[in-house]
Amino acid sequence: QVQLMESGGGLVQPGGSLRLSCAASGTIFSMNPMGWYRQAPGKERGLVASITSSGNTNYAEFVKGRFTISGDNGKKMVYLQMNKLQPEDTAVYYCYLHNGLSGMIYWGKGTLVNVSS
Repeated sequence: QVQLMESGGGLVQPGGSLRLSCAASGTIFSMNPMGWYRQAPGKERGLVASITSSGNTNYAEFVKGRFTISGDNGKKMVYLQMNKLQPEDTAVYYCYLHNGLSGMIYWGKGTLVNVSS
């Protein structure tokens, strides 16, 4: 019943910035860890950043210092501010929500980030 919708992707030049948003809807009874994965062409999906219900964050090494994840509990939103984007950041970015009760992980359909000159 949980649905996730990403937005904010697009084409950006190297060194530029984008802000991704993920809106969660449906039946959500508790705060759940949420975050972002990405999948570049020909590569496996990998974790970009996550945030817990208490606000603790975790980042992949390759985005530390450049990306910031944040949440808005009132609106059930999670964001990913991406700065100093590089061509290797080009990927489809997927929002996820982990339901600790059921173990289910919900995924958005993804939003494409294309970093190119």
